[in-house]
Amino acid sequence: MKGNSKKLDLAALASIPLIMTLANSMLIPVLPLMKKELSITSVQSSLIITIYAAVSIVCIPIAGYLSDRFGRKLIIIIGLSLAAVGGLVSGLAAWLLDQHVYAVIMVGRFIQGIGAAGAFPIVLPLVGDMFDSEEEVSSGLGMIETSNTFGKVVSPILGSALALVIWFLPLAVIPVICLISVAAVIFWVKAPKQKKTEQSLKDFVTSLKSILAEKGKWLYAIFAIGGIAMFVMFGFLYYLSSVLEDHYKIDGIYKGLLLAIPLSAICLASFITGKIVGEKKLRMKWFTFAGVTILAACMLACGLLNSKSLFILLTFMFASGAGIGMALPSLDALITEGIEKKQRGTITSLYSSMRFIGVALGPLIASVMLSREELLFYLFAGSAIVCCLLSLFAIKPKQSDTSSAVPAATKP
Repeated sequence: MKGNSKKLDLAALASIPLIMTLANSMLIPVLPLMKKELSITSVQSSLIITIYAAVSIVCIPIAGYLSDRFGRKLIIIIGLSLAAVGGLVSGLAAWLLDQHVYAVIMVGRFIQGIGAAGAFPIVLPLVGDMFDSEEEVSSGLGMIETSNTFGKVVSPILGSALALVIWFLPLAVIPVICLISVAAVIFWVKAPKQKKTEQSLKDFVTSLKSILAEKGKWLYAIFAIGGIAMFVMFGFLYYLSSVLEDHYKIDGIYKGLLLAIPLSAICLASFITGKIVGEKKLRMKWFTFAGVTILAACMLACGLLNSKSLFILLTFMFASGAGIGMALPSLDALITEGIEKKQRGTITSLYSSMRFIGVALGPLIASVMLSREELLFYLFAGSAIVCCLLSLFAIKPKQSDTSSAVPAATKP
């Protein structure tokens, strides 16, 4: 299919990572406020983010299997609808209940996490299905990743602004924005006919083991890099949000704007990288390596300086965001283009699960280590160094950049 005829399809699909990101990242700047309103601890407030991501980790592979069997568009619509229901439960709990508010909010976030598993992770293989050429796939994935990161840029501003009206409004708007995306997918996305597999769950597991046995080396590396990048980003965001509110007494929209500064680097770098890498897999490898190297250097510098200087924190986080923005579209393209269409739903779902593990662990670990920030940054730096080594030694595309090129590790 030609790329210029798929603009509405891509726009509808791009709304999904945007909305799923808003449903999670929009809450980060208001977690300190929720902590006060609900009379909970820092760790409990971080669990509002963690539970959403944690349940997704379990459900994403199942959603990938179902998308291969019953069609990607159907699973996406069901996932978005469940996310809307979960948002409704959380919003109504905060509005109407006097007791057990936190517990019911967590139930709603649990349901949202199940829905999220059937939404954004399924977008990646669907983009791969929609286009014929690898260059179009790379460009489309770059747009999806840009939408994802744009959501992260907008989310702290929007979340802070909504919380100024009433503290639980960021929870309450999620059903509305999910339904908008559902409508866009139903009316705009013309998914290509997909040969639905009738394989049993046992056959599915056997097939998955076979894929990982054949292509595991480079796939595991991409899984790990994607998860670690999300771990560092969401951990740093939680830390920065806490520092802005507790140390600088900055809250509201001003706080959201400051959080958006480093996030904008991810958005810009993702967009540019998606355009540059094209179908050149060797270029994807080196963009990934360069990006995680920048991330490691910035986190190490933050640990060594051990400073709460707002200028230093924002500067290094901006540079870190640029590094993450260089890596993510490259990883998306490598994993999507290196796997056959009939297996993409399954493998990209595992990749998304690893990213959600990072999302789940980042705020939780940061909340526990807030009083030992230099160790937190050394942990971030060490994790990023692991990514450098993996991208350098485990991802080995063939020297040829022809459309048939796949990572060398896929060969027996």
